[in-house]
Amino acid sequence: MALLFVSYEAGAEARFDRDYYVATHLPLVERLWGPLGLRSAQAYFPASDGAAIIAIAALFFESDDAIGAALGSAGTAEILADLANFTDVAPTLSRGVAP
Repeated sequence: MALLFVSYEAGAEARFDRDYYVATHLPLVERLWGPLGLRSAQAYFPASDGAAIIAIAALFFESDDAIGAALGSAGTAEILADLANFTDVAPTLSRGVAP
């Protein structure tokens, strides 16, 4: 199992629509990247205001190669275009390994 973390850093004027992210954006990611090896997507939010991170998504893939295939796919453009619907913060991607 391989992980792709997608994090959004907080800023003074950062906009982030949690409801849209969970109800619309993550299902879009699952639909487009599921056939490429995405097994699940989970969103996490800080418990209090003022945190350095607005949100983190943990995307679980079957392998590191599957992450590469997803990121290189045509569907990634649609995923990136959807960012404007819920945030003005550029995401940071980090790879990880699940136990």
